[in-house]
Amino acid sequence: MSNVRNFVIIAHVDHGKSTLADRFLETTGTVERRRMHAQYLDQLELERERGITIKMAPVRMIYHPEIRNPKSEILNKGLEIISLREIPRSGRNSPPKADPPLAEKLEIAGSEYVLNLIDTPGHSDFSYEVSRALEAVEGGILLVDATQGIQAQTLANFRAARAAGLTLVGAVNKVDLFGKYDDNNNNDDKRDERIRKVVYELAELLEASEGDILLVSGKTGKGVRELLEAVIRRIPPPRHSHSDGHSCALIFDSFYDDHKGVVASVRVFDGAICATDEVQLLASGVHSKLKEIGYFAPELKSLGSDGALSAGDIGYLATGIRDAAHITIGDTVTVWRGNRTAPVVPLTGYYKPQPVVFVSFYPEDSDDYELLTKGLEKLRLNDSALSIEPDQNEVLGRGYKVGFLGQLHFEIVAERLKREFGARTVNTFPSVAYRVKVKDLPPARAGGAQAGEWRTIVKPEDMPPDALAVEEPLVTVSILASPAQLGNIMPLQARFRMRNVETETLGDHAVVKATMPLMELVSDFDDQLKSATAGYASFSYELAGYAPADVVKVSILISGEMVPGLSRFFSRETHEREARKMVERLKKLLPRRQFAQPVQASAEGRIIAREDIQALRKDVTGYLYGGDRTRKMKLWKKQKRGKERLKERAEATIPPDVFKELLKK
Repeated sequence: MSNVRNFVIIAHVDHGKSTLADRFLETTGTVERRRMHAQYLDQLELERERGITIKMAPVRMIYHPEIRNPKSEILNKGLEIISLREIPRSGRNSPPKADPPLAEKLEIAGSEYVLNLIDTPGHSDFSYEVSRALEAVEGGILLVDATQGIQAQTLANFRAARAAGLTLVGAVNKVDLFGKYDDNNNNDDKRDERIRKVVYELAELLEASEGDILLVSGKTGKGVRELLEAVIRRIPPPRHSHSDGHSCALIFDSFYDDHKGVVASVRVFDGAICATDEVQLLASGVHSKLKEIGYFAPELKSLGSDGALSAGDIGYLATGIRDAAHITIGDTVTVWRGNRTAPVVPLTGYYKPQPVVFVSFYPEDSDDYELLTKGLEKLRLNDSALSIEPDQNEVLGRGYKVGFLGQLHFEIVAERLKREFGARTVNTFPSVAYRVKVKDLPPARAGGAQAGEWRTIVKPEDMPPDALAVEEPLVTVSILASPAQLGNIMPLQARFRMRNVETETLGDHAVVKATMPLMELVSDFDDQLKSATAGYASFSYELAGYAPADVVKVSILISGEMVPGLSRFFSRETHEREARKMVERLKKLLPRRQFAQPVQASAEGRIIAREDIQALRKDVTGYLYGGDRTRKMKLWKKQKRGKERLKERAEATIPPDVFKELLKK
């Protein structure tokens, strides 16, 4: 295992992780140049369209460090150097002294190294992907964009990596945007002042010297070899986890294959798992004969029938298991021994992520319910942060209540359901989980809860009448911006109910910390923050418990009937304004019918907003010419009676397209 290195690339979103990973693949020859394309590790079409990483992507690379002349970069293959010492200046070309960087390269030159890289997402909504990858490696590259410097998610990922005990290598990316730099010239006067500041800030964060920070360009490939060699020198080789002699591996990801069943991405910590083995999943107790094992190249590459994954390796196991419910992310895989006497101690798994945003999904066509079910089951196998529960709506029928880690997470899953599984869905408004204290009511009215008991609800329709108290989830948000932007950030306090606001300095940046309701964060806080700071501010957040809330449930009525799925919670200060916005949008979006439709917003037993959709009118007297007016009156009265009968039988229906338009900001 001494020649194996397992590491991740962690950074803020859009700091160049995937582009740098592309250069790693080229430098190590993992992917042929003719097959290479941008964002090679981003396998999802959505990832390439949006330019962000959504899923972690492991890849196995073979690297041979080479001896190079630091002046001319001439490759010296087969050169054997016995020792390096200072040589007196006897001629023009004599070096003034031994070159320490060259000496370090010689220590690893001529060997073959297996580099297992896991590329990770940078957006905070996919932080669970990052946390799972951190448990499968010994170190990582903390990457910072030279044009943006340290951002909020840089700090969040740094803290997570340190908590996992990883060794970090600092690197500043996109230095090609500032002109050319000579790697071997340490004269700071020749470096752009902005790069010097970023290097200093990153060194301070890592508690390292500025000389330990590497300058790279994922676009041009500058400094990529030096960064790989720094990974080899600084990140320790894999370590054993157990001493009981059992073979065991940690499942850090999985997906479903129609031919191979559930394919588990694993990190082997002890022993070896062979292609012919029968394995057991400790959490579920299920055991299965392996169909195939291999590693990521980054495509699946089988090791054959006589292959094996040994301690320190990262690869995949094609389990052949067809039921996705048997696979748990964070479970321990061990080789099945029917006569084993000593129990296997499971590896430390992962914490269960707490959903932040809840959305109900319903099929547009009720016949597609099974398609939606299968799609969500397979997505949960590939995205373990999802929480899924069956749901029922009087208008939309059967569906599922799904929990997400953020608004972007919800948008990505909804789009994947449509593209990968062909499931066309209708979604409700995103909501958060409230805690409600139930009053002393009959069980039928209290929803089955006992008096004084706290319940958790995510749908406004589930709010019990006359609740004793309501609590809403809070988050601690950290906003990273330049000091000049503070004047634009502070006005957001009142709008988003931010409290306990504190400001501190981090290098040339200002960090604003505050507590705010989660409901405000998932509304349009991100958009408003970027608008106020011209896109230069970034933020990260952590859940911070619950606090008493003064919220009002706003229900929508169409033709006097409440429409399930359109009810929402708003703060008391804003609920009337938001209710007016909703009925105005519905007036524009709802199709006109043969009769007038009043659109109303109700809260606390009273109507707080109303708009009327005028009825369609057919000119039933258009064919008449001349004659007495009573003929026209007779036709008009007949038309009126017909519309009244139609209105009595009509139901308050919302077309699926209207639901989708309402969800748009």
